Amino acid sequence: MFAGRDASPVGALHSSHLGTATRGDTEMAEILLFHHAQGQTRGFLAFADELRSAGHVVHAPDLYDGKTFTDLSEGIGYARQIGFETIGERGRRAADGLPNELVYAGFSLGVMSAQELAQTRPGAKGALFFSAALPASEFGNGWPQGVPLQIHMMENDEWVDEDLPAARELVETADRAELFLYPGDRHLFVDSSLADYDESAATLVKQRVLAFLNDVQ
Repeated sequence: MFAGRDASPVGALHSSHLGTATRGDTEMAEILLFHHAQGQTRGFLAFADELRSAGHVVHAPDLYDGKTFTDLSEGIGYARQIGFETIGERGRRAADGLPNELVYAGFSLGVMSAQELAQTRPGAKGALFFSAALPASEFGNGWPQGVPLQIHMMENDEWVDEDLPAARELVETADRAELFLYPGDRHLFVDSSLADYDESAATLVKQRVLAFLNDVQ
């Protein structure tokens, strides 16, 4: 669960304009974005800022109390130390006081919170999963009808051996979903501050994410 040059989509996302947050005369998506197991790294925060620069509202809660890790295994060890149930509870609390009409997004470990909220909190406008996915049965009876979903993974990432089947299942059962697989074996390939970063794949991810967010406005 902690679980690129070009990639082909699996499944289909049907276009629709749904409406979300509005600032002045401009509509934009409002996003609750969860970090990966290495915490709120510079690259994670930069990604959030890029979405903000495109005009979207981004909430990026820190589930790690300010801690970051340069090594993925150390970050996973910290997550195990504080407990995944604790992380899940912090993720749920992060949505308190926010509108129901959110796009829930997460990187790797953060997908756990993003997917739970997308499936269990009424009114989700969409979901974005990076480098991870869980079976829909983890959080209920299935993916919510009409909630668009986009998943991004590298096809040979060792961390997605278990997650890729879940991602394929989500795409097959959801009525509005896409799975993008990128060539390569890196995990956190969108985080520009980490060794896993793949600039060409990350650029394509951002293009697809921005198109997705524009569509769910």
